[in-house]
Amino acid sequence: MVTSVHCEQWLKVFHSARGDAVRLVCLPHAGGSATFFYPMAKAIGAAAEVVAVQYPGRQSRRHEPCIDNIPEFADEIFTALRELDERPVALFGHSMGAILAYEVAIRMRNAGLPSPTRLYASGRRAPSRYRDEHVHDSSDEGLVAELRTLGGPNQSMLADPEVLEMILPSVRADYRAAERYRHDPREERLDCPVTVLTGDSDPRVSLDEARAWSEHTTAPTDMQVYPGGHFFLVDHSAEITELVTRTLAGGDS
Repeated sequence: MVTSVHCEQWLKVFHSARGDAVRLVCLPHAGGSATFFYPMAKAIGAAAEVVAVQYPGRQSRRHEPCIDNIPEFADEIFTALRELDERPVALFGHSMGAILAYEVAIRMRNAGLPSPTRLYASGRRAPSRYRDEHVHDSSDEGLVAELRTLGGPNQSMLADPEVLEMILPSVRADYRAAERYRHDPREERLDCPVTVLTGDSDPRVSLDEARAWSEHTTAPTDMQVYPGGHFFLVDHSAEITELVTRTLAGGDS
């Protein structure tokens, strides 16, 4: 299949899968990159075609301008996805990626395309639940403090000034996009099932804010709560991969 440079920039296909396998599109957190989902892709294997989204301003796209608003992000991702061959699509987003997954699903519906087989909303409150947050206006030191508070992979890099110089612009732009996002209440609800994943001590998502994802679809919603904070999915990767693999195959959550 021939794809454009745009598609190849945005979408990283970790491995191929049989023609009828579901395509699992994974959308990273603020400051994250496509490689965050490589362990999940490796564990899922040929059960799905795992495609991770690579945002501009990091890794192979580090010299490209960052995007600082959710609508533009979602438009670009949706445009890239439309170039891939047709097969069932599921969306998995963590933190900011969950909001992007939701917005991509809306664009799929509005374009008359089949709905996602499932939306996995991880580590993020429902689209209609907001907090008055302004991390994106913080100093560099404030951004680093936020990243330390949330934990996650590669914490040692936060002590390296050269690394920080590379990553903080994309972190700031992503936070600006996520913190300024507002759900459009005029949008009809999705019609795909939603699996909500959350940590029981996540400082950015309460259990009530996570449950509110049920207000955004007419299909069943289930919620899985794991011990841990914002990056609970790192510590529970095996359980979550098993859950995703089973539900992609049509099993219950």
